[in-house]
Amino acid sequence: MEMPDLTGGFVALLGLEFDEVSGDRVVIRWRVRPELHQPYGIQHGGVYCAVVETAASVGGSLWLGGRGRVVGVSNQTDFLRAVRDGELTAVGTPVHRGRSQQLWQVEISDDAGRLVSRGQVRLQNLTAD
Repeated sequence: MEMPDLTGGFVALLGLEFDEVSGDRVVIRWRVRPELHQPYGIQHGGVYCAVVETAASVGGSLWLGGRGRVVGVSNQTDFLRAVRDGELTAVGTPVHRGRSQQLWQVEISDDAGRLVSRGQVRLQNLTAD
C-alpha cells in the first residue's frame, strides 16, 4: 500500500509531526499552542480525540495495506491532566486486529512523560471480499 499523505489538511492545521509510522506503531508529536486551547487556556479535548483517531487510522491503514481501507466507527478518549503549553507525544499501538475490525490504543504524554490523555479507536476494515 502506498503511504498516505501525512503533511496536509487537518494534520497540518494541528501541526502534527510523525516520528514513527508503521502498521504496528504510530508516534505523533505536536506543540500545544493558544490556537489549540479551549476557552480556559488548556489544550482542547477535541485535539486529543483527533490525534487518537489519526494515530489509529494511520496505523490501521498501513496494517491492512492493499486489502482495503479503514474507517473509524468509535473513538473513546479520556482527558487525564490539563496542559497549557509544551510538546505532547502520542503513541498508538494495536490491541486487536481482526478480519473485520481493529482496536487501537493511543496514549498521550507531556514533556515530563506524564500521561495526559488516553484513547482507543475501533476501526472497520473495508475490504473487497
